[in-house]
Amino acid sequence: MTFKKLLGTSIIAATMAVSSLSQAAPAEYEIDMSHTNVLFNVNHLGLSNMLGRFDELQGSLVFDKENIENSKVEITIATASVNTFHAKRDEHLSSPDFFNAAEFPEMTFSSTAITRTGDNTATLTGDLTLMGVTKPVNLDLTINKVGEHPFNKKQVAGFTASGTIKRSDFGMKYGAPMIGDDIALRLELEAGLK
Repeated sequence: MTFKKLLGTSIIAATMAVSSLSQAAPAEYEIDMSHTNVLFNVNHLGLSNMLGRFDELQGSLVFDKENIENSKVEITIATASVNTFHAKRDEHLSSPDFFNAAEFPEMTFSSTAITRTGDNTATLTGDLTLMGVTKPVNLDLTINKVGEHPFNKKQVAGFTASGTIKRSDFGMKYGAPMIGDDIALRLELEAGLK
């Protein structure tokens, strides 16, 4: 092999290696808010589980598909956007009895650690701030899919995170225990590489 061919081969190999490293590094993803939801349910008098969601949220995601431990997510939710599909109840939920949205207009979740537990699963640990109180929360994370979007051909990723918190830990005690203290949370998130 001539020196010129050897040099060319070396340059190509180096370029491929750098490209591979850059693809494996943490990258910023843009959260697709049209396919992202924060959902919750709470037991009502032992009779039913009331479902709800938040209509206004924003966030950021840094995702490393090779080493999920290097990933990070932050979500900010407008508490007044609580929606249980019943206007009078939603107004009460925004009051000082529950979210006190006038004094605490936002709640936030900021991840502090991600620990892989399987091929497509992990434990997502983060700080949840609600009504001025910050507590650590563990969520079960499933990596639903990572790959090329079939329509726009962008690199995309989808996740489901779920867990349970006690609302009383954040000072929200109205109606307990008839209105459940344990709140089941679920985050459905889609994001595309920026």
